[in-house]
Amino acid sequence: MSGKEAQVFLVRCGEEIRCAKVYKDVVKRSFKNAVQYQEGRKIRNSRRQRAIDKRSKFGRDQQEDVWQRAEVDALYKLADSGVRVPKAYGFFDGVLLMELITDGDGDVAPRLNDISMSAEQAVRDHATVMNYVLRMLCVGLVHGDLSEFNVLQDESGPVIIDFPQVVNASGNNNAKAMLQRDVRNITQYYAQFAPHLANTHYADEMWELHEKSELTPDLKLTGKFKFSTKAADVDSVLDMIDFAYEEELARQDRMENG
Repeated sequence: MSGKEAQVFLVRCGEEIRCAKVYKDVVKRSFKNAVQYQEGRKIRNSRRQRAIDKRSKFGRDQQEDVWQRAEVDALYKLADSGVRVPKAYGFFDGVLLMELITDGDGDVAPRLNDISMSAEQAVRDHATVMNYVLRMLCVGLVHGDLSEFNVLQDESGPVIIDFPQVVNASGNNNAKAMLQRDVRNITQYYAQFAPHLANTHYADEMWELHEKSELTPDLKLTGKFKFSTKAADVDSVLDMIDFAYEEELARQDRMENG
């Protein structure tokens, strides 16, 4: 199976069948706006970071390695946090080896997009996915591309897949908007079967609690949110934009004349 950023193969490991995700070369990858997803990803090695900032060939290679490793790192972290994701077995030369998700008959599990369900199951599974999104945010991550195409259905419920675009919730300025989009996409899918779900506001509820440092993995979400009616302070927002622009110009000047 071929996706936006990789091809996935079935492989035999001893007596087990697993998945091998082979990442496409950056020039062949169709995933758009990759830069906005990479904002806030921390690289401990200062030499690598300087090379990435300078966009040298070595830096581009390092950036690609960071992009690919983001998924395996997320899989390990989320599995430890109680999010149902494929078990990762390791990352080897651009290939991610992981668990094959199957249905009750042992066949490859379908994507949500390929199944239908009762209203009761939709409500139950939607609550499960919202809890997974909550647990992701508790460890500082936002999926960034969540939809019915990136969730599989095994015999016990939803399994979230595809994490190379995972976002640092605290270090990425687009994190809130991506969380809102993730929740909106998945809620619209389940609302086909349980229409009242369309009137919920889980993303806004979660983000407010995240900003207050009040999120906990087992928090019972309500899906309700009271939106502010206070007029926005447009002048302050414009001042912040101007300040950020001046900082960026200064940073670029330092890099060029450094």
